[in-house]
Amino acid sequence: MKDVIAGRPIFSFPSRQGGFRLRYGRSRNTGLAAVGIHPATMQVLQGFIAAGTQLRLQLPGKGGIAVPVDTIESPIVRTKNGSVVRVSAENIEEVKHNIEKILFLGDILVSYGDFLYNSRNLETSGYVEEWWVGDLEKKIVEEFNGDPQKAAEAVGIASERLTEFLGRPFLSKPNLKEAIDISSILHIPLHPSFTFFWSNLHSIEELVELRVWLANCEIDEEGGVIRRVAGNAKPSIKRSLEKIYLPHILEDDKIVIKGDEAWAFALCLGHNVSDVDPYSSESVLEAISILSGVKLMDKAPAFVGARMGRPEKAKRRQMTPLVHVLFPVGMAGGSRRNIVEAARREAVPVEVVNRTCPVCKSHTFKLRCEACGSGTAVERICSRCGKSSKGDLCRVCRVSTQSYGKQTIDFKELLENACSLLNCSIPKVLKGVKGLINESKTPESIEKGVLRARYDLSVYKDGTIRFDATNAPLTHFRPSELGVSVERLKQLGYSSDIKGAALTDSSQICELKIQDIVVPRRCADYFVRVAKFVDELLTKVYGLPSYYNVSDGQHLTGCLVIGLAPHTSVGILGRIIGFTSLSVCYAHPVWHSAKRRDCDG
Repeated sequence: MKDVIAGRPIFSFPSRQGGFRLRYGRSRNTGLAAVGIHPATMQVLQGFIAAGTQLRLQLPGKGGIAVPVDTIESPIVRTKNGSVVRVSAENIEEVKHNIEKILFLGDILVSYGDFLYNSRNLETSGYVEEWWVGDLEKKIVEEFNGDPQKAAEAVGIASERLTEFLGRPFLSKPNLKEAIDISSILHIPLHPSFTFFWSNLHSIEELVELRVWLANCEIDEEGGVIRRVAGNAKPSIKRSLEKIYLPHILEDDKIVIKGDEAWAFALCLGHNVSDVDPYSSESVLEAISILSGVKLMDKAPAFVGARMGRPEKAKRRQMTPLVHVLFPVGMAGGSRRNIVEAARREAVPVEVVNRTCPVCKSHTFKLRCEACGSGTAVERICSRCGKSSKGDLCRVCRVSTQSYGKQTIDFKELLENACSLLNCSIPKVLKGVKGLINESKTPESIEKGVLRARYDLSVYKDGTIRFDATNAPLTHFRPSELGVSVERLKQLGYSSDIKGAALTDSSQICELKIQDIVVPRRCADYFVRVAKFVDELLTKVYGLPSYYNVSDGQHLTGCLVIGLAPHTSVGILGRIIGFTSLSVCYAHPVWHSAKRRDCDG
């Protein structure tokens, strides 16, 4: 609590029921410290968690960014009318403004590699779809020699249906009848879709109370299948149903459970089973397994605490205050270091590099002599006797020489010449720096600053133009997600999808090449201005042909950039292949690792 910052909420306390359920695994946009959160959870939390938001976590490490994953468990809430609702993409708009309490935040998807990297012991996993599929595959191998068709015949379902369960566990799930038949015939646990959070009940007494309540309920059946359960809205019963996150509604002072939830609830409580004593069981789960006749597993043995760290980021990197050009102006430019303001003075002494023309011997700070056009050379001067020297030490005084000194500069003339070369008017504001920090005190050309001011660009202290974005991993993508055509991706080397089929449709899944990146659209807009700045600098200042020739972000696909992590000095080459509306830079985990960074925000 002592580290909590005002305005950054705590979403769940450590190991608290109703927090994030620990889910092991990796999606195509998680791993390397990035964790998956259901998109509905992000909306239920009113946007405090967005893609790229840093979460401070109870485990496995100190934190990681959140990214959306829609194949994990979604949140469950109590609405203002007392109903308990599982939130999904279909009902989120209807529910999100009517929430009274969040009962369960949903899953948090954490990769095993993050536990390994942090040397953290694994917590017990909840029973999930992939575990159920593993149990099913094992039973098919043991009892049917690995033949799914024989297993399907034994259960009484189509073999194609069973194959779908095995091959697509997150998208193809059994209905309740199929789940009961598979569990009872093959002797594997009930599918997690129909397993409630029974371990949240603290005692057998709560379970017995639910059984008594069920026995006095109105139960509607269709063809031997329970479709509706309705009973008195007793406060203790309501609390117990909310503990196990069972969806239900309140109608006429009655608790009403409908659909598969009603059937699964009645099954687990042993409806019409009277010869079993729940008190003989050691746990609630054991009692329910005996009452229902099918094995039930613990759905949530571990919850994870989390609070908000830093928000996601996608903005240009700039010094404070913003700088257009690395040219010293001292105090003549006022608090804004405005070179235009300094130009109103006759001459301003500033500390810059000493350069001498080898032909006409004139002194300047520029790379080329203004008098004869020859290239100039750095001149080192003794700080004691003022004599010129070719070495680092003065031959007379034996003290260090300097390659810079005070020079009086006419900023008005400098600006007018620059704007004349660029064929533009003098900007209202052109921000320089008080002084230079590079060893030789060599300034940038004023022309660069004028162009940066025109395109609203900021220069960093090393002369680069940078854009900061939160690191996010990505290993696979669909062309439709990048806002780039299939034809353009083919030109960039993506000729086939992950199955080896020719790339023809924007919905196919492709594997991301390890040096390709997906940048925020805000970054693309900024880079378009950077490209125009570079092109105009090439043509008007250096007399070279333009290079980028871009008019919008789409033209940036295929362009090369340098990825650089803070506090490091080596950049990694990357290639832009697409764009995202999120405030993150998606790239292959190898690319982020090459920058010596993970995705912990």
